[in-house]
Amino acid sequence: MIPRILLYTGKGGVGKTTSAASTAVLAAEAGQRTLVMSTDAAHSLGDAFAVPVGAEPTVVAENLWVQHVDTQDRFETSWLEIQGYLHSMLAALGVDPITADELTIIPGFDEVLALLELRKHVQAGSWDLIVVDCAPSAETLRLLALPEALGWYMNKLFGHQRRLVRAFGPVLSKATGVPMPRDDVFQALERLHGELSEVHEFLTAAESNVRMVLTPEQVVVAEARRLLTTLSLYGFRVDAIIANRIFPPSEDPWLQRWGQAQTEILAHVRESFGEVTLWTSLYRDDEPVGVDALRQFGEDLYDGGRPWELSSTQSPMTVERTEAGAVLSVQLPFAAKTDVDLARHGEELVVTVGSYRRLLALPGALARQKVVAARVENQRLQVRFEAQDGSDAAAEGGPNDD
Repeated sequence: MIPRILLYTGKGGVGKTTSAASTAVLAAEAGQRTLVMSTDAAHSLGDAFAVPVGAEPTVVAENLWVQHVDTQDRFETSWLEIQGYLHSMLAALGVDPITADELTIIPGFDEVLALLELRKHVQAGSWDLIVVDCAPSAETLRLLALPEALGWYMNKLFGHQRRLVRAFGPVLSKATGVPMPRDDVFQALERLHGELSEVHEFLTAAESNVRMVLTPEQVVVAEARRLLTTLSLYGFRVDAIIANRIFPPSEDPWLQRWGQAQTEILAHVRESFGEVTLWTSLYRDDEPVGVDALRQFGEDLYDGGRPWELSSTQSPMTVERTEAGAVLSVQLPFAAKTDVDLARHGEELVVTVGSYRRLLALPGALARQKVVAARVENQRLQVRFEAQDGSDAAAEGGPNDD
């Protein structure tokens, strides 16, 4: 059984760590066995709770554990074989060992290893709720898109390369002087791909939701709009937005102007983000540090509610059967028609929104049909499929979530 998973993300400095930590405190005090962990390389959860936090889950209150992932340990179990091959290849090309060490560590790989740690906790079944303090927006998007991107390379590239290496590896190695990857290297890549695919599956399941944290500033809100569009493109359910650092009413003219500007921005947020729940938090004169302060912050933010129970169960992508075939619908909030590009490549649909691209592996029934029309309407991309001559695909199945 998948535990409830909440991911908190947003532009750097908007208060996502405080929001994530306060949610975990409230859930734990309500009896939920809760783990709060970070995928951000700049771990700050320990600072938020004002306690030393180690590589294993650390108890900070009843029913509440905090963890800073030991990426070195995960690195040794998930990347060591691959790094060993890259080392030997670089050595054959004359690269010194110290430089080779630097070249074989992928930027951002710490966050990938933190996701693998999350997978371990999900499989253990020890938690009712896992709260994830994610890296800032851009890093989070790259991270969440990684499993599908790696899957494409595994399916399209490594399968062919593995067969070539098996057939011609000794000849190629002798001719080039560069060692060919052994079978255990391919096995390590396949294992990593499989583990990340599992992470993607449970992060896009109904039990998981993303919370976007922002401050009422035009630049921050603009980034949040793009973030919501891209999260929906990749299949993640966004169920709430948290607006932090709102100025309280004041007699001071300077603060009044700021307050008026924030009020206008928040009205725009409420209008444009539609049915997504919006929580707001006033600007505080102190920083919430420690369990008691985080509890108070959470009670003020959620107004006595139970935020860990809120859930958006509707998938951003659905398939609906029609008389002629089917309609694939992908939710793309704030995306204009000119932002979206669509292409068909075999059994995949290539959807590009701005600078982000997703390869959608079509279900079996749709893969046997042809695309006859596509449009962006009511913040959704709708792609209409029809059965090709002689195909019985239109008669298969009923309405379902993909």
